[in-house]
Amino acid sequence: MAINPKKHEMPVQAPDIRAHNFEEVALGYTKELAVAEAQRCLNCKNRPCVEGCPVNVPIPEFISKVKTGDFKGAYDVISVASSLPAVCGRVCPQETQCESKCTLGIKFEPVGIGRLERFVADWHNANYKGEFSLPKPNGHKVAVVGSGPSGLTCAGDLAKKGYKITIFEALHLAGGVLVYGIPEFRLPKEIVAQEINSLKKYGVDVDTDVVVGKTLTVDELIENGYEAVFIGSGAGLPRFMGIKGESLIGVYSANEFLTRVNLMKAYENNSSTPVMKAKNVAVVGGGNVAMDAARTALRLGAENVYIIYRRSMAELPARREEVEHAMEEGIKFEILRNPVEIIGYNNPDDRRDPRNGFVKALKIIKCELSAPDETDERGRRSSVEVPGSEYILDVDCVIMSIGTSPNPLIKNTTEGLTVNRRGGIVVDEVTGATSKIGVYAGGDAVTGAATVILAMGAGKTAAKAIDEYIREKSE
Repeated sequence: MAINPKKHEMPVQAPDIRAHNFEEVALGYTKELAVAEAQRCLNCKNRPCVEGCPVNVPIPEFISKVKTGDFKGAYDVISVASSLPAVCGRVCPQETQCESKCTLGIKFEPVGIGRLERFVADWHNANYKGEFSLPKPNGHKVAVVGSGPSGLTCAGDLAKKGYKITIFEALHLAGGVLVYGIPEFRLPKEIVAQEINSLKKYGVDVDTDVVVGKTLTVDELIENGYEAVFIGSGAGLPRFMGIKGESLIGVYSANEFLTRVNLMKAYENNSSTPVMKAKNVAVVGGGNVAMDAARTALRLGAENVYIIYRRSMAELPARREEVEHAMEEGIKFEILRNPVEIIGYNNPDDRRDPRNGFVKALKIIKCELSAPDETDERGRRSSVEVPGSEYILDVDCVIMSIGTSPNPLIKNTTEGLTVNRRGGIVVDEVTGATSKIGVYAGGDAVTGAATVILAMGAGKTAAKAIDEYIREKSE
């Protein structure tokens, strides 16, 4: 049978409709599309796609199950390696990981591995309500700080081995960046809740509104009988450019903007923490978070939304799919541009506090690219400002999306914990062990802002090491 050279298209909402709602953009494969896409898999013996997956999902095995319509079997195969398949199928950058290694991709488009994983997880969540048996308790307790992807993965892997796990979450809702950072139209919160409820079936407890480092410390967790602690507290400290006007009303970090919209429902008329209903919005940055912020601003009613990025489209770090969706929805891309000042004005009649003034415009300078930087491991070309090329862009809201760093609270309240110059916790690359005995870390708390799947991989690595550490200590 001839192989279809292209992936089967993912059904999506029409751009002119989805740009005005928060419903999920991608609608998911039907059974027929899933089976047809699975049949494109060559079932390679050397399984290069598995090597490209940070959590080593047995990809050919689960796809083989899909080919025969055994969707339950496919889910069972995936869940051996991944605790969050419905999440990964939606937000994992498969195009640079598993799918980039796909043998079929040498000649044709690679197999839509992420689309198949999403289908399998969604089918299971909708159709299978089978019996569930708890693993036999092993009598050991482990604390997990943070309920983002690294924490959830670590908790899930250890719970399946019989550990009693308690997750401590600073916010009022579990899920970490999956609930506060990624918009509903990319990752419905119901999906995250389903994944967390699956972990709770294994006996995982989730304590919300607990700020480790303030409510209690890592040292106190150990004193309270937890034999190991995993820190997966993420990277919630936003970075700014340090340019004039960043204190004006109408300037947000992407982290604040998305948290207030996704978690606190700031777009609702009766919200206690509303965001501006801006007319013209500039989002500074070119990553996935920048795309999320821009597309969210559009859905809040903005007439014009601009992405301001200092390099070219070729260097844009966001996923191609997200960039294409943004363009289809009408987001405007100001490429090879860099802000140099946020211009403000005062309006004493405005009911909001006028002391700092309000955003009126963004002064932007044009840029050009230098030769490839040999000192940059990615070989990126530096952005060089062009003197005298400044111009003014009229906006009433600016969202800074230029990265985040780990919050210093935990490292400032934990004795013996080593961090690097960016505030990331220093760990052993093989085990995830920190400089403090019995304490492990992973995800954005270590690396700074990265992908969900890399955080999951770090959680899985640490879970294996914690199990070995407690077993050796108990002998």
